Amino acid sequence: MQPNVQGHGSGHPTVIRRVSKRGHEAAHSGAWKVAFADFCLALLCLFLVLWLLASRNAERMQVVMKSAGANLLEDGQGLSDTMSMGTRGSMIERYPVPARSEDVHDGEPDHGAKDPRPYEPIQLDTPQQLADLARHIETIAADEGLAGNLATTVTAQGLRLQLHDTDDSGMFERGSAVPSSRMRTLLHRLGPVLAQIRNRLLVTGHTDATPYNDKTPGAFSNWGLSTQRAMAARYELLAGGMPETSVLQVSGMADTAPVKPDDARAAVNRRIELMVLTSAQAKAVAGMYGPVTGNSLSVASLQPASPPLAP
Repeated sequence: MQPNVQGHGSGHPTVIRRVSKRGHEAAHSGAWKVAFADFCLALLCLFLVLWLLASRNAERMQVVMKSAGANLLEDGQGLSDTMSMGTRGSMIERYPVPARSEDVHDGEPDHGAKDPRPYEPIQLDTPQQLADLARHIETIAADEGLAGNLATTVTAQGLRLQLHDTDDSGMFERGSAVPSSRMRTLLHRLGPVLAQIRNRLLVTGHTDATPYNDKTPGAFSNWGLSTQRAMAARYELLAGGMPETSVLQVSGMADTAPVKPDDARAAVNRRIELMVLTSAQAKAVAGMYGPVTGNSLSVASLQPASPPLAP
């Protein structure tokens, strides 16, 4: 039954409007909370993925630094990697060994296979000739203020040059393969001197017995440091004008051949040795790795002299 509502004095029916409250109630429902929770979950997953990628990159960086050799800092018990610690040391200046090229440019190392020297180099084999060379190099070292860092000895194998650290000055940054400015200048000046002789050269790096904190098999060690220092010395000699053909071997011996065995951590044990070989010694060293000569004996032709080793 419809109500009979009369207007106030006008005779027209009164219209009653009913407003629905469903929209207002929907705005205060829990549907938006579900959407917001999904958004937060997706954001959390994104951050988790980014964190995993960053951790993976950090692990890769550690592997690269251990294999390539970053600057290292002595911290009491041993040497630690300073690149990851954010301490001193340049991440750009690494002095890479130059690539081989047939083009020779003025003022650059000889990267080609041919000898660019316009003069005929001489061979020094007698002790007197090697002593004269040693005195000339000692004069150069004295001019650079490194007379106390150089030791020269004439041996049966040739002229032995030791560029070693002292308690006051080092040839390289501590725990690094980056040479000091005076060491770099000295090697640059030795380049033209070694270019005047035909003698082959052995470049060997040595360290003291200070260990590294990380002693795992794949970690960076004194073996890698000594080798990188020898390679850095070779590069500086090339940059000074020494022909690439002058170097017969580059190696690192870590702390296996100390100058002071009774003090394995002495500064003098940290050194670069340049061995200027006589012609006979250079031939003997090259023969160790060259073709097998007729004087060699095959293993099959020899009878076993002792019980076989255990597997």
